[in-house]
Amino acid sequence: MNKLFLIIQREYFSRVKKKSFLIMTILGPLLMAGLMIVPVWLAMRDKTEHQILVLDHSGLFIDRLPNTKQIKFTYGSESVQTAKTKLKDGPFDLIMEIKGDALNDSKTTPILYYTKQPGINVEQYITNTMENILFDYRLQGDSIDVNKIDKARRPVEIITLKVTENGKDEKTNTEMNMMIGFGCAIIIYFMIFLYGSQVMRGVIEEKTNRIVEVIVSSVKPFQLMLGKIIGVALVGLTQFILWVILTLVISTAVNAILFKSQIEDTMKRNAQMEQVMKNDITAHVDQMEEINSPNEVIELFNQAGNINIIKVLAAFSFYFLFGYLLYAALFAAVGSAVDDEADTQQFILPVTIPLIASFIIAQSIVTDPNSSMAQFFSIFPLTSPIVMMVRLPFDVPVWELALSMTMLIVGFLFFTWIAGKIYRTGILMYGKKTTWKELGKWLFYKE
Repeated sequence: MNKLFLIIQREYFSRVKKKSFLIMTILGPLLMAGLMIVPVWLAMRDKTEHQILVLDHSGLFIDRLPNTKQIKFTYGSESVQTAKTKLKDGPFDLIMEIKGDALNDSKTTPILYYTKQPGINVEQYITNTMENILFDYRLQGDSIDVNKIDKARRPVEIITLKVTENGKDEKTNTEMNMMIGFGCAIIIYFMIFLYGSQVMRGVIEEKTNRIVEVIVSSVKPFQLMLGKIIGVALVGLTQFILWVILTLVISTAVNAILFKSQIEDTMKRNAQMEQVMKNDITAHVDQMEEINSPNEVIELFNQAGNINIIKVLAAFSFYFLFGYLLYAALFAAVGSAVDDEADTQQFILPVTIPLIASFIIAQSIVTDPNSSMAQFFSIFPLTSPIVMMVRLPFDVPVWELALSMTMLIVGFLFFTWIAGKIYRTGILMYGKKTTWKELGKWLFYKE
């Protein structure tokens, strides 16, 4: 046990003291905080303003196309050729020509002229607005009261509430569940590859430098492999804990500065929505409509507080640790079976296929998190670290979570035992290309 501790200590401190570890520990939180904050900031920025000159030969749309913050309509009567000269020198960047018989055409086709192509959102806004206007005109032509139809149209906003065992209602959000589940799964995926490959490279390096021959004269090969795996795992946990703390500090500070007013508006809106549910709905609808709809991305981040973060972090820590330990043992076995990193490809593919398949499976699991396929792959040890993290925010039954964790521990012990069989023989094999048949023989060699 003392020798195992010395190996773990050597692996841990030799990596923690490297400059690359310190650099990544600092850059990691900045990158993660940037991934959380930059999309929100970009979504909230004022987008490019488009000045559109409308040449409406039908007269149906004059002064009826509503302006937005990004799209401004101006109406003219000149010819298209004359209007095109205004594209170069301004003030317009788009010219829209509408044919004279738009109301009676089965398909109205406005023509947009531009020098710089607009985004798809501009075209969609024009299309939807014109369709609504033509719809109203045609209803009026059939003597249908458009005002009554407008009053009958009301947006529907679904509020999802989970009824807990004690009878209380908890607000949930499917989009946020997906974001958290996939976010945790992606982190586990990259961490397994990052630190698992470190174990593999370390084994190959010691093998090619013949250092391992000296080491195994003092310790058993299995102890060496286990010490290397645990040592790198502790490095990963240290770095990850620092990343979480620094990321939370940076993102909290930036959110408090940049998004203070938006967060307050969202919290106020959520409070009113809860009041509507508890009291008279009709008495509060008008008040809610007076509040500007908050940015959707901001609202999603604010609703993260409704998720059991402690449960998610505890499960994440478990699946990250044991998922890494399982795959690190396989990476160590691969490293012991080859003489250089170029030869690892034939053995690495079968190891990585379950990880890659997990993300493919996760796409369908989101649509039905309680399906038989979701249950199986969240319990199967090679896929459970990723699949279960995707399912977890959707309230997985306790017995499934416990069975998944148990199977992952059993899987870790089983694959570590297999990896140890390969490692003890392969670590001292040189100058020979290893085949799958050869690996099979190593499993049955006696010590």
